[in-house]
Amino acid sequence: MANKIPRVPVREQDPALRATNFEEVCYGYNLEEARTEASRCLHCRNPRCVAACPVGVQIPDFISRLCEGDVAGAADVIARDSSLPSICGRVCPQETQCEGACVLGIKGEPVAVGKLERFVGDWNIGHAAQCAAALPARNGRRVAVVGSGPAGLACASDLAKMGYEVKIFEALHKVGGVLVYGIPEFRLPKQKIVEREVEAVRRLGVEIETDVIVGRTVTVDSLLGEEGFDAVFIGSGAGLPRFMGIGGENLNGVVSANEFLTRANLMHAYDARYDTPIYVGQRVVVVGGGNVAMDAVRTAKRLGAEATIVYRRSEAELPARAEEVHHAKEEGIVFRMLANPVEVLGDEQGWVRGLRCVEMTLGEPDESGRRRPVEKEGSEFDVPCDVVIMALGTSPNPLLAVTTSGLETDRRGCLTADAEGRTTRAGVFAGGDAVTGAATVILAMGAGRRAARAIDEYIREKYQPLNLKRI
Repeated sequence: MANKIPRVPVREQDPALRATNFEEVCYGYNLEEARTEASRCLHCRNPRCVAACPVGVQIPDFISRLCEGDVAGAADVIARDSSLPSICGRVCPQETQCEGACVLGIKGEPVAVGKLERFVGDWNIGHAAQCAAALPARNGRRVAVVGSGPAGLACASDLAKMGYEVKIFEALHKVGGVLVYGIPEFRLPKQKIVEREVEAVRRLGVEIETDVIVGRTVTVDSLLGEEGFDAVFIGSGAGLPRFMGIGGENLNGVVSANEFLTRANLMHAYDARYDTPIYVGQRVVVVGGGNVAMDAVRTAKRLGAEATIVYRRSEAELPARAEEVHHAKEEGIVFRMLANPVEVLGDEQGWVRGLRCVEMTLGEPDESGRRRPVEKEGSEFDVPCDVVIMALGTSPNPLLAVTTSGLETDRRGCLTADAEGRTTRAGVFAGGDAVTGAATVILAMGAGRRAARAIDEYIREKYQPLNLKRI
């Protein structure tokens, strides 16, 4: 029976070797492995995996096509709901979403939905020329998208498929947002995957302009005014780093994970052919326990440093993906759990020499449902290091809210928007990290897709006499 077949293991690069390079950790499935794993699916009458997917990919349908060897058909099924399958298959937290809801996971291993999606996405990239679809007819209306991250790309793709003329404005010189500056090469290859997924969006007729800072180069008001756009979607992400507010954070050698990863990823600091400065010293401590913390500490390891995670809760409360934690341990990352920094220590020249921490114990659950860390009195200890990387989360840059009339934000600085992305300004929609704060790629994509539908509805109501094509 299907549920008696063991989960097909995915091939990976040897931990000792991969800790010294930036090549991709997982090699993924080949066709035979993918079809074998796909055969484990029970094709439930009420597929819980679909309900657990933030963009509603029809998982049993694409797996069924894959079982039959119809990879192109599987790609078509995924494309109805996801424009970035190769990316989502690599970085989405499937263990808490589709795979976490899989019936097989109740008593055994769930179907490896993420690895199957990755296989189909990669196959589709390799056969893009053969599978290219005709461009949809334009309906005469224009939408501006701010930011080329997952929310912006998903929104732009869906709108283009509906017949809208879409233009993305990206502040940086590379397209992809957090996909290019925030996620390391060893988890998400940029040229092999991200650039080619972006190219698929361009093939839909979406125009992308880089080096445009909306709020400075142009404004939302000017886009809706003299630029002639009918609506604007803001998917500008959350790139403003947070710090702890403890002594010594202004010392040389203290950086945000955002800056550290941007230098390494977008500016190729890991590549000797590039002249991007990046300092890692001999010993790096990363403060935090999320996916960004894992990305930063594993990057530091690959740049030659002894790398340590300091996290104030226990391993059971780590918010990072289990797979990333597992890979980090395999690569020799040290975990100092139940420890909280209280001061960054410096030398006479103003450089970091250590991190003073206190031991923590876990008390009652807080509003997040996790047990609240409580400081142990008299438990201070020092961790010697040259660099401290703060991976404590991010918030949206306030520039757009400050320069756009009628656009409200909440106490965290996130844009105020409803579930469909409607902001407090008519014609302006928002989604992804700009609204929720730092979250996942797939949640941002889901927000972008919902906003695309709301934008379509808004423009149809505004220009009711026009016969706008709906697909």
